Amino acid sequence: MLLIARTPGGVKVGELAGRLNLHRAIAYRIVATLADRGMVRRLDDGRIVLGAAAFLLAAQAGGIVRSLARPVLEDLAEQTGATAFLSMAEGAECVVVLTAEPREADVNIHYRVGTRHPIDRGAAGIAILSTRPERPDDSVDIRFARAHGYSVTRGQLHKGAVGVSSPVRLPSEAFAGMDYSIGVVALETLEMDMVCRAVPEAARALSARFA
Repeated sequence: MLLIARTPGGVKVGELAGRLNLHRAIAYRIVATLADRGMVRRLDDGRIVLGAAAFLLAAQAGGIVRSLARPVLEDLAEQTGATAFLSMAEGAECVVVLTAEPREADVNIHYRVGTRHPIDRGAAGIAILSTRPERPDDSVDIRFARAHGYSVTRGQLHKGAVGVSSPVRLPSEAFAGMDYSIGVVALETLEMDMVCRAVPEAARALSARFA
């Protein structure tokens, strides 16, 4: 499914079999099963693309996450006086899917929903990477986040901006392949001791809402 989703214009069964190192007959059976359930559909020229059920499932899962995350983000923004955000991993990138700003703050960073950045830069992506198996080339930032439960970056995405983020633990059965983090971003005005406690607490609170 992910391979099909990440291939613009769709993919033919033969190519799918080759890229997944499967026998062509097995690939045909998998595609047929997914097509029966509306998860994929076959175009007239044989290319396989995502079906309506896949889009509905993604929208439903994403909508549930955003709905449960909103009050947690709003509380985090008010508590820290900084822009709070929820981000999701998408391949080699991290995408902002929800934000909240404090009602009373002298200066806010306006973080636009849909903003993308490399997953290995910025607090949000580093927090997500810290939940994955260790690699020899893990950066110091990833190792710190893995040890402490939160990441801290300065100026990696925006000059003068400080980001703090923690991974959100979701039930793997319902949200397989969906990696999220929650955090805050501000200019050099964060009370770091308080923020580095508040962000992991917000991540735990959001995780608990899915338990």
